[in-house]
Amino acid sequence: MRIGVSEVNRRVSTLVAIVVLQIVIPNPGASATGASYVFPVQGCTTTYAHSHHDYPATDILLVKPHPSSCYFVTPTSGVIDEVNRIDRFTWKTDKGADRGGLSISLIGDDGVRYYGSHLKLIESKLTPGVRVMAGDRLGIVGNSGDARGLATHLHFGISWPTSAGAWWIRRGELYPWRYLDAWRKGISLSPASAVVKLHKTLGDLPPCKKGC
Repeated sequence: MRIGVSEVNRRVSTLVAIVVLQIVIPNPGASATGASYVFPVQGCTTTYAHSHHDYPATDILLVKPHPSSCYFVTPTSGVIDEVNRIDRFTWKTDKGADRGGLSISLIGDDGVRYYGSHLKLIESKLTPGVRVMAGDRLGIVGNSGDARGLATHLHFGISWPTSAGAWWIRRGELYPWRYLDAWRKGISLSPASAVVKLHKTLGDLPPCKKGC
């Protein structure tokens, strides 16, 4: 069957429209905020479970043998929030506020707070208000706080910003592994919309229920 010129032109136009549509429609798995994201531990091999005891967070474990310096890096660009350089934890008091040991949090440009604890060292230049970019070194992964004697790991938490000292929110309110899985593959999946939704549901300062 012979196809006329007009039919050929119609089919070409349809094909072009489909291609353009595929290019313009955003990938639902990509960042809706336009932010870039990186996996928060660099310099060594890691593993983590899709689960966590007591509350939403993820422990990112270093796979042995590992170098002495595995780095906690900024998962996305933002501003340093809270910094704790003193390990006050003791099993005699077992205070929830002290369990993270050396820790640091930042508020991303996406409006989300990111938190890492059990650090061995925190970069000296980092203080609240300092601007950081995705991939910047924040500290060295360690065993401070209640991780003493346990496998070296980074406790990683995602939450919404609060006033200083709300440690039970800061430690984690949204399970991070969906985003960690994406970032490890180089996909900039943003937790911003999920954090906003959860914040509206729970309120600014929901009470601490476990590990308090």
